[in-house]
Amino acid sequence: MSLYEEIKSKIICQLEQAANSAKAKGDLNFEELPGYVLEEPRERQHGDLATNLALVMAKQAKRSPREIAATLIQHMDKTGTWIESSEIAGAGFINFRLDPLWLTGVIREVLQAGERYGQVDLGKGKKVQVEFVSANPTGLLHMGNARGAALGDSLASLLAMAGYEVSREFYINDAGNQIHNFALSLEARYLQQLGQDAPFPEGGYHGEDLITTVKGLISKVGDKYLAVDPSLRRELLVRYALDEKMRSIRETLEDFGVTYDVWFSEQSLHDSGAVRSTLEELQKKEYIYEKEGALWLKSTLFGDEKDEVVVRSNGTPTYFAADIAYHRNKFDRGFDNVINVWGADHHGHVARMKGAMSALGYDADNLTIILMQLVRLIQGGEVVKMSKRSGQYITLRELMEEVGKDAARFFFNLRDPDSTVDFDMDLAKAQSSDNPVYYVQYAHARLSSILRQAHELGDTGDPSEEDLKLLISPEERDLLKKMADFPSEIMVAARLLEPHRLARYVLDLAGLFHTFYNSQRVLIEDESLRRARLGLVRAVKQIIANSLGILGVSAPEKM
Repeated sequence: MSLYEEIKSKIICQLEQAANSAKAKGDLNFEELPGYVLEEPRERQHGDLATNLALVMAKQAKRSPREIAATLIQHMDKTGTWIESSEIAGAGFINFRLDPLWLTGVIREVLQAGERYGQVDLGKGKKVQVEFVSANPTGLLHMGNARGAALGDSLASLLAMAGYEVSREFYINDAGNQIHNFALSLEARYLQQLGQDAPFPEGGYHGEDLITTVKGLISKVGDKYLAVDPSLRRELLVRYALDEKMRSIRETLEDFGVTYDVWFSEQSLHDSGAVRSTLEELQKKEYIYEKEGALWLKSTLFGDEKDEVVVRSNGTPTYFAADIAYHRNKFDRGFDNVINVWGADHHGHVARMKGAMSALGYDADNLTIILMQLVRLIQGGEVVKMSKRSGQYITLRELMEEVGKDAARFFFNLRDPDSTVDFDMDLAKAQSSDNPVYYVQYAHARLSSILRQAHELGDTGDPSEEDLKLLISPEERDLLKKMADFPSEIMVAARLLEPHRLARYVLDLAGLFHTFYNSQRVLIEDESLRRARLGLVRAVKQIIANSLGILGVSAPEKM
């Protein structure tokens, strides 16, 4: 709990004790305390915190809210609350003004904790797996993958900061129909590059990258595979291409700042018998039936619109069957919670997957699926549709080359996953305050510059408590309040699985710092106030760095 939340908690406790004390002495009459709020007033002149408790008690107490407010203030013990004064406002609100000195403790808290400032124990060490991207290894990573990578990786870092033991995982779709089509596509390109008349398969993969892959293979083996049995030829082509594609995916994601703990192969589920044993378990529990030669899961029992095929009439398990086995494997590995980041086009898959977990005896509430909406790239005011490399879409690699990793990750994390992102490439490259990532990074660089200048002047010591009492300007107080909120922001963002809250937080913090910088000088003659403001600068710099670190964005010392 942050220092600010502790203070609010103490005030709430003392408010409720005041109400009960007044009731015990016969000064107030009520059965139970109604719901009320303690929050910051909209206008600064109304104090630091305000409550509507007196207003919502009026009906039970049969007295005017202003009279109730006066009674509550009279019975309230302000010890340990940092309350400097209380006043009744309007129809019966109680406004509290806090001793400005409470805020100075935030600086010491930040400087002592350093990179750990903001850590909370929400997770209490529970094991959480975050699976994200999991792109088909049949082409290049695209914008949907990019958004999923930024969201999934930042979410994993956020949960780790909140006290969870987190594992990042990539599910390799290296089995099933898409690999069959991949093999046919590779074979056609291979034969075509060697002058053979080979029709391209319907439903094949048209990306230019497949031609590049085949050319690379030909440079190594030539026409060696022409004389090979077609089934073996396709197997060899897929083996080579999958290795190349997965290596490219790993390298691209690492350049995007994403490193996985586990790369899990779909094919391994078939090879180990996990798919078969999972289907047998579901049959034993009578959740599977046969119809028209195929096996169907009774997914309508769990809210699905229709039952789903898990084994086709030709005896081949569907992708859904493997996915059920995969999620069973996740829980069997001991994860307390499993989180998937999927594209919005998988919406219909959510109920049936949760239902399958329930059918297998797992708690479906421990499976959380975050759905992301589409990304539209805007350049020059128009939607960008084509890619030079894929022939179909803008790739993650192209995006990084165009705007950089930091801008891409920050922009993707500015919006709720359920919102469509219009990614303005011109804005992402702009070196101006209109560009949110530049705005935040420039704040960090400006903070760093102040500290370098101070170091050159020999100002390296920490401020004393007496020094910190001098931080009383409105700009300083606003900054300190925002800094005190950071652990609570981590707590809330982690509980709601919303890293975009952190992006908004650090954007607001940077804005408050820029306002402070434009109105208050730091390297001034007054030695005590200079030390206090340098302590403030170091603490703000640390929180911005901590926030950007969770989002996977660099915190530059210079710009």
